[in-house]
Amino acid sequence: MTRIPAFATTVHGTGPGLLLAHGAGGSIEGNYAPILPALSAGHTVVAPDYPGSGATPRATGPLALDALADGIVAAANEAGLETFTLLGYSLGTLVSVRAAARYPERVRGLVLTAGLAKADNRTRASLFLWQRLLEQGDLEAFARFVALSGFGETFFNGLPEAAVGPFLELVERGVPAGAAEQAAVVGASDTTGDLAGISVPTLVIAPLQDTLVAPANSRFLADRIAGAEYAEIDTGHVPMAERPEEWQKLILDFLDRHEL
Repeated sequence: MTRIPAFATTVHGTGPGLLLAHGAGGSIEGNYAPILPALSAGHTVVAPDYPGSGATPRATGPLALDALADGIVAAANEAGLETFTLLGYSLGTLVSVRAAARYPERVRGLVLTAGLAKADNRTRASLFLWQRLLEQGDLEAFARFVALSGFGETFFNGLPEAAVGPFLELVERGVPAGAAEQAAVVGASDTTGDLAGISVPTLVIAPLQDTLVAPANSRFLADRIAGAEYAEIDTGHVPMAERPEEWQKLILDFLDRHEL
C-alpha cells in the first residue's frame, strides 16, 4: 500500500480561504509564486505541495487522485480553514474537482486553469514521452519537450537566441523528484462523473496556445459544470510564466464578483 506523506504547506495572508492545487511536475513555487502576493492580500492562502514536489517527500508507490484530493483538504484542515475556494491548475484541476466531489460542504468556489476531466489522445501521447524521458534520466531532452509542449509559440519563439539555453537550464533545474508519479495521475484519472454535481461558482480559464492540454478540454469543463464562467488567455500551458498579471486579474475579478 502506498504511504502518502503529509503535504508540506505554506500559509499566506488572512481572509476567506483559498486552497491551491498545482500541476504535475510543478510545485506551489513553480506554478503560483508570481500571483501569491496578490492572492494573499485579501485571502488566507493554503499552499500544499504534492508528494515529490517542494518540501514534500515522495510517496512510497503510485499516487492516486483521491489521495491528492484528500491531501490538500488535510492541509486546509491543518491551517484551520473550514471552507475555501479551490484554485486548480492542470493536474490541480482534476484534484480540485475531485476534492469538491468528496467534500462539497467545504468548497465555496472553483477556479480551473488549463484543465481537463480526462486526458485526450494528445495529452496521453505527451504523458508517454514525459514519463519515458524521466525514466531514462534525460532531463536535457525533457526540458526541451516541456518547452515545446508547455510554452506557447509566441513566448518561446519570442525569446532572444542567447536566452534559450539559460531558459532550458532553468526548466531542467525545476523538475521535481515526483514529476513522473504526478504525471501518471493525469493519465489515470477521469472526473467526468463529478462535474454535474458541482453547484458552486466556477471559473474555467483556457490557455489558447496550449498544446499539452488543448483548450477544448476547458470548454468541456465549462459546458458540464452548471453555471460555469469561461475565459481565455492567449498563452501556452503556463500562464504564470507568460502572462501572470492577466491570469491574476481573471482570478481576482472572479473572486471579487462572487465575494469568495
